[in-house]
Amino acid sequence: MTKVAIVEWPDGLLPGGAEWETIRREISGAGADLLVTNEMPFGHWLPKAKGFDRDAAARWVDLHEEGLQSLKQLDVPSIISSRPVMGVERLANEAFALEGGRYTVLHHKHLFPAEPGWEEADWFRPHIPGFETALVGGLRVGVLLCTELMFSNHARDLGRKGVELIVAPRATGENRFLWQTAATMAAVSAGAYVATSNRWQPRDSRNRLFGGGGFAVDPAGQIIATTQDTKQASAFELDPGFPERAKVEYPAYVDESYARGAWD
Repeated sequence: MTKVAIVEWPDGLLPGGAEWETIRREISGAGADLLVTNEMPFGHWLPKAKGFDRDAAARWVDLHEEGLQSLKQLDVPSIISSRPVMGVERLANEAFALEGGRYTVLHHKHLFPAEPGWEEADWFRPHIPGFETALVGGLRVGVLLCTELMFSNHARDLGRKGVELIVAPRATGENRFLWQTAATMAAVSAGAYVATSNRWQPRDSRNRLFGGGGFAVDPAGQIIATTQDTKQASAFELDPGFPERAKVEYPAYVDESYARGAWD
C-alpha cells in the first residue's frame, strides 16, 4: 500500500512563514508516502486577464523557485506538483516530482482555458510534447494538469501505458461536481486511481475564483477521499493491485481498434 495525500492550499500561499508552517505540520501529520499539490501553488494566481506580462511572469517563476526549497523540507518522501517555467515567448506549466531532493520533469500542460480568471492560453505554451508516464514513489504515474483532466482520451492513453495513478493538480472554481465527474471518467477509462488537489479561497472572498476541493477516485469510480475548508489535507491508501484488476474489467478492457481505424 502507498499512502497518498491530497490538499487544498490557499491562493496567495508564500514559502515559509506561519501559514506554511501550519501546512508543514499538517502534511507531517498525514504520514503520507506521496503528496499531490494543487497547480502552481505559490503566490496569487497570475493569468487572470489577457496580456502576457514577462516581468510579472518572471516574478512568479522566482517565487516558485523559492517554493521548491520549502517543498523539499516537507516530511514526505515523494511530491508531485507544478510550477511556471520561462520559455522564449511564454511560460510553460511544468509538472514535476521531488524525491529525496531530486527534481524530475514529468509533463508540460498542453490544454489551456481562455476566459476571464483563467486566460492561460495567452500566457502558456508547452515546451515538451506528449503525455508520458514515470515511476514516482514506486508507482507508475501520469499527470493531467487541470483542464487536461476534462479530456478522458488522455486518461485512457495513460491507462494503456500502465499507470496506477493519475495526478491532476488544479486551480478551479466552485463547480466541484464537474471536476468529480471528469475525474471519475478518467479513473474508470484508465483503470487507475485519480488524485487531484485544488487552490482555495474563503467563501467570503471578494471576486472568489477558487473553490478548493481536493479529492481522490479509485479505479472503480468511487470517491474515496476529500479535503474540506477546515481540513486542507486528506490521505488515502492506494492498493497497487486494484488498477491491475481494473484494467481487465469493464470499461478499461474495451478494444478500441475499430475506433482507431484498424479495419484489416
